[in-house]
Amino acid sequence: MKNIVWFSEGTKDQKELLGGKGANLAEMTSIGLPVPAGFIVTTDVCRQFLENQQLTQPLVEEIIRAVATLEERTHKSFGGNQQPLLVSVRSGAKYSMPRMMDTILNLGLTDQTVQTLAANTKNPTFAYDCYRRLIQMYGDVVKGIDKSHFESYLTTYKHKKGYPSDQSMVAPDWQEICEVFKSIYMEHTQERFPQDPLEQLLSAVQAVFRSWNNPRAITYRKIHKIAHDLGTAVTVQEMVFGNSGAASGTGVAFTRDPTTGHRGLFGEFLACAQGEDVVAGVRTPRPISDLAKTQPEIHAQFSAIAELLEDHYKDMQDIEFTIEKGRLFVLQTRNGKRTAKAAVQIAIDLVSEGKITKKAALHRLTPDMLDQLLHPIFSPESLAKASPLGQGLPASPGAAVGRVYFSAEAAVNAHQAGEKVILLRQETSPEDIDGMVVSEAIVTSRGGMTSHAAVVARGLGVCCVAGCDQLAVDSFLKQARCGEAIIQEGDYLSVDGTTGNLYQGALSLVASQDFGLLQTILDWSKERADLVVRANAETIEEIKTAASFGAAGIGLARTEHMFFGESRIWPMRQVILAETTEERQVALSQLKTFQLNDFKELLLQTKEQKCVIRLLDPPLHEFLPRPQEYEEMAKRSGYSLEKIKQRIHDLQEVNPMMGHRGSRLGITYPEIYEMQTAAIIEAALQVSDTGSVVYPEIMLPLISISEEMRVLRERLEMYIRQIFAHYQKEVPFKIGMMLETPRACLLTKELAPLADFFSFGTNDLTQMTFGFSRDDAAGFIQRYLDQGILSEDPYQHLDKAGVGQLMEQAIASIRQQTKEKAIGVCGEVGGDPQSIAFLREIGIDYVSCSPYRIPAAWLAIAQSAPDPLS
Repeated sequence: MKNIVWFSEGTKDQKELLGGKGANLAEMTSIGLPVPAGFIVTTDVCRQFLENQQLTQPLVEEIIRAVATLEERTHKSFGGNQQPLLVSVRSGAKYSMPRMMDTILNLGLTDQTVQTLAANTKNPTFAYDCYRRLIQMYGDVVKGIDKSHFESYLTTYKHKKGYPSDQSMVAPDWQEICEVFKSIYMEHTQERFPQDPLEQLLSAVQAVFRSWNNPRAITYRKIHKIAHDLGTAVTVQEMVFGNSGAASGTGVAFTRDPTTGHRGLFGEFLACAQGEDVVAGVRTPRPISDLAKTQPEIHAQFSAIAELLEDHYKDMQDIEFTIEKGRLFVLQTRNGKRTAKAAVQIAIDLVSEGKITKKAALHRLTPDMLDQLLHPIFSPESLAKASPLGQGLPASPGAAVGRVYFSAEAAVNAHQAGEKVILLRQETSPEDIDGMVVSEAIVTSRGGMTSHAAVVARGLGVCCVAGCDQLAVDSFLKQARCGEAIIQEGDYLSVDGTTGNLYQGALSLVASQDFGLLQTILDWSKERADLVVRANAETIEEIKTAASFGAAGIGLARTEHMFFGESRIWPMRQVILAETTEERQVALSQLKTFQLNDFKELLLQTKEQKCVIRLLDPPLHEFLPRPQEYEEMAKRSGYSLEKIKQRIHDLQEVNPMMGHRGSRLGITYPEIYEMQTAAIIEAALQVSDTGSVVYPEIMLPLISISEEMRVLRERLEMYIRQIFAHYQKEVPFKIGMMLETPRACLLTKELAPLADFFSFGTNDLTQMTFGFSRDDAAGFIQRYLDQGILSEDPYQHLDKAGVGQLMEQAIASIRQQTKEKAIGVCGEVGGDPQSIAFLREIGIDYVSCSPYRIPAAWLAIAQSAPDPLS
């Protein structure tokens, strides 16, 4: 195990061992940049320390020897009386976690060495300012003393003296502050501030290691999906002082604008300050361009270093620097954080500048970045002033502002009156679709990432936060409670579907769309892709959106979504309530007219491409009238109120999602599937009459038994042949099936000959494999994640160990019998970049997802493609 590495020994490729900060300091040292000397205590040591909560004696001795070597290299003495060596102790993980862990500056100052520093620099103001900073930072980081105890006294002191800022204070002021700060330290620790520099250093190293597991660092890692077992390195580095006079200063600069991506230095600096002053915001910095006026030679030197570093790392750099008495030092460089738009712009520009390949550019982007290009976001200024009211699951990205309504009907009415609407429900159902379509955002207190609200919202491209269990929704009173806050109907609510946060009031929105940039990335991704991306879509708007994002056809058109709306829901209810085939046929004839037009529009939009249409899937109870609609149903149907109530009672199921739905409907009510099939085939014939080539593919849902598939296929094929005979014309068609149950996956050897294509419905397959209801699982999955029982939500990322194994076995069985039949995925994980690499490995031909997830899917396919692209 490597314990200590000198800057002169490491490279930029050792981030796992040295942390990003240490690896880059080592790299900059090796290429000859002005980097203060230092060494790195490695991540190996951190992991060992976190396990035992103490530094081993051999390590302590190694650190002591390293300090002695640093003294030799700097010609200074740690704790010495003539030329004291002061050091910084900084964290640095493999992945950048800005401001999440701790730093301590000016280590080595004591009551004695501060006097030496003051004498040597002839600047006691500077020396005692450094000492008070150390006492405060050490007290905060090592001993856990709230920094407000120090800050409040300093603020009071300046106010008492009439000082407008720290820069007005002189040596006696800082000397007095140091004494008070030591008293505060004593009061909270019952110890004197340590006067042994080695004690300071060893305690600081341990404190920085511990900061790996502070709450903000843990939260940051969860958000950014950084492993918790990596640990942080610690860099121990000779201090250089930006607060040592007017010719000194400190700053941070980017080699490109991190907001827009435009090339050119972008940053700030402070004269006579230390680095913490810039990042902590305690003083207002000046733009980096002002440095060209005050210190033109330093500005020119820094500009050259910035360009060199970007060329060396081949990416936009975030550089920290210090100027000590007219001498420039570089303290850190790293790949800079940037907005989504800037990330895409920089990637494209670096390719055009010949610095990186297209492949490298694609690997620098994330699916979240592409999502952000497609949706509006809240302005940084408004977010800075806002505190989240609550947080749910970020089910569909984007940001939206509107007035809250608690029913679909109220949402529609408000929309028609010209209002922007937020639909807030305990949970949504298909009957809420009219309200969902007109909403800027959808918020539910129940449900997960594959709940009805989440799936529909993603299809619509509407912002959605699901499963916000802090909300207590009372639709009757038309209000919701979140903690102490009350949300009344008509109140403004701001919804962030990218983070899951809710905010009271109306935050300002900014557009983040840039389809020119997006199109370039889509083109590059398609060049590299070896899988196809189709769309889960059935409306004209969804299909056009999907096409604009490069969808290669429709992988799932859900016909159940076509039965809602005032003119369709009532005949659909008559179909369900009918007690005889003849009664059902009357209502189905009305529905067929609608379905024929639906499918004609669908096929016209997707001509020349495959179009998979799933026959009716959900349980019938989703279409049934609510109690307040019983009388209206009686008038429309001619049935008595008692008969309607009895029929609805008879149709109730204890567990409808595993009951009378999918292919079971086709078996028990064959006339429903026959009507839909007739509408599909007749629509295809009519569209083909216009000269268009169409490829309708009929998909049967929830097949578990080979006889189900055989009976349904034979019945539908016979029906289609009758239609062809009537029209005296044929069109190509296929009949396939969804693999949604474990049994189906295990018996594909029997099922493979019966279907023309296959599509995994991973939502239901996950539900049935785990035994987790996808609508109710949000209530406990987060606890499973928090306790480490699950590492990931299986409804967001494919469960490779269970669901994935079933899929792999099923595909292998199908491929043994046929290589030609297409196998796809149309569940939500079809658009999950984390799942796509695995889906390729097991032999999937295409994935199908909501329109707004298509760009991310193309990117993920390109990133996981095995062949190189120059």
